[in-house]
Amino acid sequence: MFTTFRGGQSGGWRVTSISKVKGETLPRVAAVSIIASEAIALPLLPSTTAWRLAGVTSHLRYTNRAEKEQLDAQQPALGRREASCAALIPIRKTVAWWNLTPEERRDLFEDKSHHIAGTLKYLPAIARQLFHSRDLGEPFDFLTWFEFAPEHIALFDELVAMLRATEEWSYVEREVDVRLEREE
Repeated sequence: MFTTFRGGQSGGWRVTSISKVKGETLPRVAAVSIIASEAIALPLLPSTTAWRLAGVTSHLRYTNRAEKEQLDAQQPALGRREASCAALIPIRKTVAWWNLTPEERRDLFEDKSHHIAGTLKYLPAIARQLFHSRDLGEPFDFLTWFEFAPEHIALFDELVAMLRATEEWSYVEREVDVRLEREE
């Protein structure tokens, strides 16, 4: 299943901020629409869509069975009524990251950076979905979508600060932090 995030003048999520974390940012937009489909949704006319980011859900690549079971037990579903805040964080990793073997990436991802173990304490307050984009020829390798209630904004900020302080994050070449609120 492909998911396309369109930044433009209208959509189900109102953009509250777009922040450059590392590398080039994205153009400012008023809203983001999300389209799930069997194929990547083509962009609309430039006057209505400033950018389009697409990704596909895939199998977990650096997660072992015990970690997957922990995540499955604690990870909330997207679309919860109380989760009216969201963040779209597109990330592109460096060539050095992709030149590592899968085993070396797993070592950096979990054994050194504790990506999964360190984030479990933020569940179930924060729901997330990872979309893979690298093999689609997209400008980012990953799109991460997070949803949370307004009272968990500080918790979400703590989560991303923790992840950005890891050794794994030193392999990030470009990251943008798009904050949103659900349109009522």
